[in-house]
Order: sequence, then structure tokens, then C-alpha cells
Amino acid sequence: MPKGKTEAERLSKDVHISDSSNETLHTDLNQNQQLFKTIFENCSDIVFHPFRIYGELNAVLVYVDNLIDIKYLEENVLQQIIKIELSLEEDNIARIRTFLTQGNMAGQTKYISDIIQKILTGNVAIVVDGECEALLVSVKGWKNRSIEEPSNEIVIRGPKEGFVENISINMSMLRRRLTTPQLKMESLTIGKISRTDIVIAYVDGRVKPSLLEEVKQRLNHIQIDEIIESGYIEGLIEDTKYTPFPQIQNTERPDVVSSSLLDGKVCILVDNTPVALIVPLTFWTGMSSVDDYYERFPGIVLIRWLRLTLLLIAVFLPSIYVAIMTFHHEMIPAHLIISFATTRESSPFPLLTEALLMEISFEALREAGIRLPKNVGSAVSIVGALVIGQSAVMAGLVSAPMVIVVAITGIASFTIPRFNLGISIRMLRFPMILLGGTLGLYGVMLGVLVLIIHILSLSSFGTPYFTPVAPLRIRGLKDLFSRAPWWKLKSTLDSNSKSRGNR
Repeated sequence: MPKGKTEAERLSKDVHISDSSNETLHTDLNQNQQLFKTIFENCSDIVFHPFRIYGELNAVLVYVDNLIDIKYLEENVLQQIIKIELSLEEDNIARIRTFLTQGNMAGQTKYISDIIQKILTGNVAIVVDGECEALLVSVKGWKNRSIEEPSNEIVIRGPKEGFVENISINMSMLRRRLTTPQLKMESLTIGKISRTDIVIAYVDGRVKPSLLEEVKQRLNHIQIDEIIESGYIEGLIEDTKYTPFPQIQNTERPDVVSSSLLDGKVCILVDNTPVALIVPLTFWTGMSSVDDYYERFPGIVLIRWLRLTLLLIAVFLPSIYVAIMTFHHEMIPAHLIISFATTRESSPFPLLTEALLMEISFEALREAGIRLPKNVGSAVSIVGALVIGQSAVMAGLVSAPMVIVVAITGIASFTIPRFNLGISIRMLRFPMILLGGTLGLYGVMLGVLVLIIHILSLSSFGTPYFTPVAPLRIRGLKDLFSRAPWWKLKSTLDSNSKSRGNR
């Protein structure tokens, strides 16, 4: 076995593509090339392009195929390097570096771990014979998904563009909206294997220093091999792990992020995903939609009250119906209780079992509609609900009033603007039904008390979850149950920003 290959295998065992590695390049090009080939063994997308500088000095380009702009590399980098006149008295790496356009430079290093990391993130490494340092050139050129409207956050009026999987493009969207040097974007890398780029965005002077410091501290304490999506980070930095309520807002809309940053919040952008994270999140933020700030305020006041009413219906209507029909018949008018009793004559199941079966069936249809292709998903969910509901009533398995209650509850849950908060409401419905079916209205009230205590105990990065209701902040009520005119909101926002700046 050749000596160079033995040395390369030894080094490849020691190099784990981490910043802690102190292994450096050799002056022999063949040994360095064999080292990289051993490290990138069975990596068919790694390209080794040998060439000669000025027809005399051997060198090699190392890069990942499809992560760089090949045409730009050949015309603006390679064609310039091969024409450089060599000098025995000067550092050839330094001559190459000064000869190339400075805008393409990603630096130079002698450490193998740094070179490997740069190659895997879309840079080209230039290794020259007789030199113990590699030149790193940035010619990234992978394909990106075009900017389009987020399918999960549709608005009637407002911008129609959303984030993409490229973190650089997402950063440019924020910079275009907030053209101020106060917009800060700090970068870090998380993931021992994935080495995912993370950006912490905030507006200096608007954000609380304590909030910013808490976000940085939690991110720096993350120890994980890979970050594939921002949901990984969300689950690792949230305050309370065992709660159905989301404590971190996620969005694909740059306009939502921009307005949140001006409100003193912090945004976390993650590479390879269009979903950004915003902290802190309150319950009332989860109940607001971006459309609330683009339309005139009189209609939004009606919509917000309707949304809160439907929220209560989505959580409590099935449990109240089961509790009253099981334990509290005296609360229903005589002619109505007779009508309900008539419809339930042929039903073989107790009311509690009937409610749980219908709710589970409804959730199954909704999940099927989401997972199926768009062309058939909505049709399957709607037709399935109609067919199953009608067939169940005709077969006497369930009563017609229960089908109506479940349908109204499902429609009410669709009005919740945030998908993650909607999942929480769907989860809470089942324990409330169990309490109503076993303890009656006393069980429902017990569930309400436990729910209120739990919500009031939550916080998101030091901000109480029920702010501004608990603790009560009068100024915040202007944008809570209703939406005040912009001239009133502007005065509130200005005073809040001044108070943040004085802290």
C-alpha cells in the first residue's frame, strides 16, 4: 500500500469535519488529494478537477457538483488562475488571491476541517502543489425555488410573497422591507453533522436586551446532530415542553416577520426551510391574522369577536352538549328534549361514546384531506363527511343532533388563524368531552378552571402567555378584542418603542 494512502487513511480517521480538528494540509499535492478522496469516499458528487498554473505548477479544484456555478467558475476563476505567472520568490497562494476578484474570496486556510466545511457549503477549494494552504473561492450557484405566496397563510389583501428554502434570499426580503442599519442579523451554525446556518434577526433599539440574550443562550446550548427544519429548534428552545399550546410563532411571510421585529420581537431564520420562528408568542397573537392589519378596522372588530366566539364553540360545544344531554335534562325545553330523545331512540351507543366516535371520524377525514393530493384531498374530505354522516344517521349508529354539533365544532375550529394553535384546540376538545360525559357541567367547569390555570402559568421567553389580559396592560387592549384605528395604534406603538429604548 502506498505511503500517501496510508497517511491519508490515518488522517481521515482523525478528521471528523469539526472545528476542533487541528490537522493541516501537506505541501505534497498528491498526498493532499488522496487525503480528500479518502475523506469523501463514496461521495460521487465531489469533483476533483486537476489543472496546471502557467503550464508548470500542478493544482486541483475540489467542489460539490450542482452547488456551484460551473460556468462562472471556468470563465472567471479557472481561466484567470492558469494565466498567472509563477515566482520562486513570492507566495503563489498570495499571488492567486490578489489576482482573483476580491468579491469571490471566501478566504484561505491550512486546516482540513475548515476546508471540508467550506466545500460542503458550496465553495471551491484550490489546492496547489508545494503549498500548505488552500484557497477558498465562493461561486455558489445552486437552484432555488421561486418566490411565491405561502399556501398556509393566504391573505385577501397584502403582499403575495413568502420565504423560500434559501436563507440568503430570506434575509434579503427582510432587508428590503426594513431599510435601516438598526436591523441586525447575527449568524451561527447548529448541528454537529448538518452544520445548518441560523440567523438571529432583530431591530436594535426595539428589542429588549434580556430577550435577545435569552434567545442567544438557548440557541448556543443546543446539542444535536442535525437541524432539518425550524421545528427542530422550536422543540428545543420553548419554555414548557408538556403543553398543547404553542409558545413560538412560525410563519412563512416576510411582512409578518418585519412587523414583529418592529414590535420588539426576535426572529430566527433557518437555512433549508421557508418557516421562520418568532419569539415571544402570546395567546392573543395566535388568534390574530395578518389580514387584521390590512383591512379597515370596523370589519376587523366584528371578525375578531366572531373568531373568539367560534373559539369557545370549538373547545366547549361538544362537551356541553354531552353534559346536558346526559346529566342536566332540566336545562332543555320540554319540546326540544323530546325531539332529541326521539332521534336517539335507535342509537346503540351512550352519548359519550357517540361524541368520541364522531370527533375521531371528523379528525380522520380532516387529516386524510390534508395528506392526499390537492386535487382530490378537499373532495374526499367533504364527500366523506357527507356520506359517512348521512349513512351513520340512517343506520341508527349516531343521532342527527350529534352530527350537527360535530359539524359546527369543526367549522368553528377552521376559523383559528394559526395552524399550531388550531391543533391545540382540537386536542383540548377530547378531554373536555370526557369530563362532560362523566361529571356533567361540573366536569366542564373543572376543565375550564384547569385550562385557565395552565394558560396563566405559561410564558414565552419571559413574556406571560396571556399578556396583556394577565397581567393587565391597558395599552395592549387596543389591539386585542378589537383593532383600533391606525392613528390610535400608531401612538401606542410609538410609546411602546420609546419605553423599550429607555430600558
